[in-house]
Amino acid sequence: MRAYVATIQAASRRIMMRRRKFDVFGKIMSAERTDAGWRLFVLGADGKRSPSDVVVPAFVTEHELAQYLDDIFHESASLDRPCVKRISH
Repeated sequence: MRAYVATIQAASRRIMMRRRKFDVFGKIMSAERTDAGWRLFVLGADGKRSPSDVVVPAFVTEHELAQYLDDIFHESASLDRPCVKRISH
């Protein structure tokens, strides 16, 4: 049983390591790394995730992700929210 729990915990850590959360001009989004690239989700106030139609190519690195989102969603910028901010690791 302990081995099973350890396996589940390790898998959960790997998933969390590949997930990043951003404040995209007031909209909270989650980016998850997959073999094909990044999948984006919009996080609702109720905690539910909705898939985004935005495609982030596989060549975008984790360190480039905030800038990529800023470039894609720049029309949503305002004086109060001038850039995309990473809010979790």
